[in-house]
Formats: sequence, structure tokens, C-alpha cells
Amino acid sequence: MDFLELKHKRVAIVADWLIDFWGAELVISELLSLFPDADIYTSVCFMKHPMLEWRKVYTSWIQHIPFLNKRHKLTGILRPFAFRSFDMSEYDIILSSSSAESKNIGFSKRKPGAKHFCYCHTPIRYYWSHYEEYRNMMEFWFLNPLARFVLDILVWWLRKLDLEAAERVDFFLANSQTTKNRISTYYKKDSTVLYPWIHTDEFSLQEKEDFYLSIGRCIPYKKFDLLVDAFNANGKKLILVTNTDNLLFQELKKKSKPNIEWKLHISKEERNSLYSKARAFLFPPLEDFWLVPVEAMASGTPVIAFWVGWATETVVAWKTGLFFAPQTPEALNTTIEKFEQLSWNTIHIQEHAKKFSTEQFKTNLITFIWSHAE
Repeated sequence: MDFLELKHKRVAIVADWLIDFWGAELVISELLSLFPDADIYTSVCFMKHPMLEWRKVYTSWIQHIPFLNKRHKLTGILRPFAFRSFDMSEYDIILSSSSAESKNIGFSKRKPGAKHFCYCHTPIRYYWSHYEEYRNMMEFWFLNPLARFVLDILVWWLRKLDLEAAERVDFFLANSQTTKNRISTYYKKDSTVLYPWIHTDEFSLQEKEDFYLSIGRCIPYKKFDLLVDAFNANGKKLILVTNTDNLLFQELKKKSKPNIEWKLHISKEERNSLYSKARAFLFPPLEDFWLVPVEAMASGTPVIAFWVGWATETVVAWKTGLFFAPQTPEALNTTIEKFEQLSWNTIHIQEHAKKFSTEQFKTNLITFIWSHAE
């Protein structure tokens, strides 16, 4: 197939859900810039964002279920069937961005010869790699025992559905070597690593101030609880930024001592300023992929990260940051003490982050799709 023919292919871009804007949604925005005429399919959409303006966004029947439509944790059982119900018979290329059930789009009606590419952020965490963690930190209040009981009964069936969906993917793209390993372990499928990107020109160097920073969803595996425990003990200033106002957020905020400041729903400009001014960015989860440590480094800020997973693919020890292990507040505080005895070259750190550029991602993705879409 000639490279130019790719422009004439009908493309559908599939997202698990579109609720708020974080790393997975950033991937969707870049896919839309590559395929400006693509249609969007998702389980539910309640996100207001410029990338969705003037675009066709097709939602599933879950969108029309009151109460459940805005609580994606409760609809995991429904989503496989919601994605399987779409009619994709008009499209030549189906491109799913998946950390959950959107890969089930492979079961939908589609035309002969159509290819399904899955850019996989991870096999579903709450069924596979992080099952026990999610099970032990549910957020259904007094219903938690019942929710655990139901999940333990259903998880074998939910895993079976997920394995079936993985079999319907023609080509897996993994966002990291960690994800590639998980795809191999859980799905027994091969994949090609394609690192995500950042817009490096959005970040700048500023004079450092005496505070530490972490940013992300306030959900169990992101380990904000570890950060709160560590900084409650060390007394140093910590700023935690999230868009997630949930039970865990409320509990951790109440538990935090005065040296810990929480910021909810801040602007991109304020976020980027915090990146630049922070003494270090803290990255405590076992993460398959997350752009925020790269964004911090693009701002000349070193990263202190848990020594497993995505961080080991992006942070260079002693040059752009330090690692800590085990995943405990005590180990983190020990590493912070080491960190404060060192000096850091902010320009060198910023240059390292430029390896994760938008242009590199676009080139590699379009080349892969072009070479496999015949």
C-alpha cells in the first residue's frame, strides 16, 4: 500500500471513556491530530475539551443509564458488551487507546480487511497486575465487603472476556517495555513498544523553590497515601495536585499535616509553573506508563521514583533523578535525604526529556500503521 493511500482510509479512534483529561486522553488528542477526519467511539463522554469540538463522538448505551453513566467503576461488567455492540463496518482502520475494555471493539461488526490496532496502556489493572490492590482499596463505603465478594466471584469471567478481546486485536502497540511484558504475560501476545510523548515546548526552566510535587489521579495505585505518610513524618513541604475529588482524596486531605498542600482542578499554566519551581517531582507508583515524570524533567526538575516499571525507562539514576525501594514511606524519605545532598543540572535534565517528542511518536505510529494496514 502506498503511504499516501493511508490518508484515504476511514479511521475510527476508540477510547475507554472520556471523562477528564489526563495521559490517556492526551494520547487520544494526538491520534486525532494524526487522523483529523476520524470518528470517536467511547463508552461514555462527559468531557468538555477543544479536541472534541466539531468531531463525531459516538457513545454506547451506557451513556443513557442514569447514575451508572458517570461512575465508570460500577460499569466494568457492562463495558465489554457496550463496545461489542458498536457497528464499525464503515472503517478501514480501528485504533483503540486502551487501559480497560475498549479493545472489545474487535468483536463489533466490521468490514473485511479492516485492521484493529490497540495502543495499550496496560492490560486491565483491576483484573490483572493490580487486582489485589484494587480489591483491598475499594470506594463503595459500607458496601465494600459486598463489592469484594461479587468481584471475587466474577473476576474469572471478566478475565475471560478480556482475553477474548485481546485475541481480536490484530496489532498491539505497547506504551512501554513494562506494558509489553504484561501483554506477553497476561494475553500471550506480542507487541511493539511505542513510547508516548510530551509537547516539550510547553515547559520552561524557572528558579527552584523549596517544595516537592506530585500530580495525578487520587486513586489507590498512584500511592498518594505513601506520600502523605512520608511527608507527615519528614515535615517537608509537599504539593499534591489532582482532579479527583473522591473518598480517598477526602480521607488523605484530612490526614495531611499543614506542610502538605492539596490543589484541585488547577490550570495548565499553574501546573507547568509548579513543575518548573519544584525541588523534585515524586513518582511513587508501580506504573506501566505516565507522562508526568517526563513533563517534570522537561521543566528541568529531577524525579524521585519507585524503582520499578515505567520510571526505569525514563529516569536516569544520578543524572535526572533518583530511585527508591521498597515502596514505603521510610524508603522514600531515605532517598530524599540523599537527594538533598546532591546538585542537579536542570539543563541536562531538560535535554533528556526531549527524547520523548511529539514528532517522534507521530512518525513511528504512522509508519507502523502504514506498514501493517494492507
